[in-house]
Amino acid sequence: MATVTFDKATRIYPGGNKPAVDKLDIDITDGEFLVLVGPSGCGKSTSLRMLAGLEDVNDGAIRIGERDVTHLPPKDRDIAMVFQNYALYPHMSVADNMGFALKIAGVNKAEIRKKVEEAAKILDLSEYLDRKPKALSGGQRQRVAMGRAIVREPQVFLMDEPLSNLDAKLRVSTRTQIASLQRRLGITTVYVTHDQVEAMTMGDRVAVLKDGLLQQVDSPRNMYDRPANLFVAGFIGSPAMNLIEVPITDGGVKFGNSVVPVNRDALKAAADKGDKTVTVGVRPEHFDFGGAASDAKTLAKDADPGIEVVVNVVEETGADAFVFGTIDVNGEKRDLVIRGNSRAVPEKGATLNVVPRAGETHVFSTSTGERLSD
Repeated sequence: MATVTFDKATRIYPGGNKPAVDKLDIDITDGEFLVLVGPSGCGKSTSLRMLAGLEDVNDGAIRIGERDVTHLPPKDRDIAMVFQNYALYPHMSVADNMGFALKIAGVNKAEIRKKVEEAAKILDLSEYLDRKPKALSGGQRQRVAMGRAIVREPQVFLMDEPLSNLDAKLRVSTRTQIASLQRRLGITTVYVTHDQVEAMTMGDRVAVLKDGLLQQVDSPRNMYDRPANLFVAGFIGSPAMNLIEVPITDGGVKFGNSVVPVNRDALKAAADKGDKTVTVGVRPEHFDFGGAASDAKTLAKDADPGIEVVVNVVEETGADAFVFGTIDVNGEKRDLVIRGNSRAVPEKGATLNVVPRAGETHVFSTSTGERLSD
């Protein structure tokens, strides 16, 4: 086991006019499960391949423990990689696939068999050791690929979207198995995915990339509660955070006829930048319902009636109902998503009042995208 350090690591592909990964700085602690996440083309797989030695590092350095591995070949880095497509040998049995790397390294047969059986027990593959990959399900094949990595006892596991080829239900169960296995083995792991739900549920920390640049690295909870910028705010969370550009007014920001109080220091920071608007973020679960817009009697006399939302679609998921509607912001229609109670579902076309929950609004600079609120 070992730490992993990306020290301003940069990768520029031949003929490229900008870096695929630009000055990546991340310190991964011993035994940590770090997830690299972002949209297609953000540089997450390139970062993983740089660590594996499959891509050159044009500038900066990569270290595993105290060793600088920036220019070492993959075989000398003491890493094991699990690929998206399993990469199993179809003519070999499960046991032979799992032990092949050890065989190439010259380990004796008895030791190989012992390590393979131990890994198979951990992965619940003991009864499949004599089968060929074609006789296994997708989830079982992925566990064989995991077993092949485990028997090598590397310092670092690298996983490149290993669940992408599995169906939705199997993805959920397999991601739980991988996270549990990593914690049991305690091996430093770098995991790449485009699925932010995977990232949030599996990682000790999550690193979000966009266009080759690191946007934020933090624990899943901190990243959810305090996204560093507009991109992270819109990327992390399902459904995504509502992000709406609104004018600054006395006491807060204005949604239609309603003034929503927000962090005053954030508004001052925006004003200091010369911004007349800010982008306010509210997660779907951070709205309180004020009742139907026509039911004014249910509201206290001094209460803010809230923001009027016209309901377009309601998605019921069992425990929750997600209301997709539109609001008026200075004469323009903007989309809004609210999580509500599936036992009290509004009708399509209804108009509701909602109020952003106090202390749960996020304020971002419209011009730079940076977070302004504490």
